[in-house]
Amino acid sequence: MQKILMASALILGLLVTFLDSSPGWDDTGISVGLIVLICATLALLKPKHAWLWALLVGSWIPLWALIHTHNYAAFLALAIAFIGAYLGVAARQIVRIAQ
Repeated sequence: MQKILMASALILGLLVTFLDSSPGWDDTGISVGLIVLICATLALLKPKHAWLWALLVGSWIPLWALIHTHNYAAFLALAIAFIGAYLGVAARQIVRIAQ
């Protein structure tokens, strides 16, 4: 299960990066929403590895921006990924308490 989730995180992170870097794409809100949703979902499934989900999903946009445009502000995507992952952990705790 862990390897499947890791592969999914890598692929989904690359897909969001491809979408975000496409010519004419200028909707950062959708990119941010996708990163948060993906990281939160993965953290709901495996909360012990929330940091890993954030890195696997959120590191591609800053890496691409650093190589192609030297835009250091893109590292905010990594911060967004960590926020999403730990929101997923919090949601899992809330569900556990509610049961």
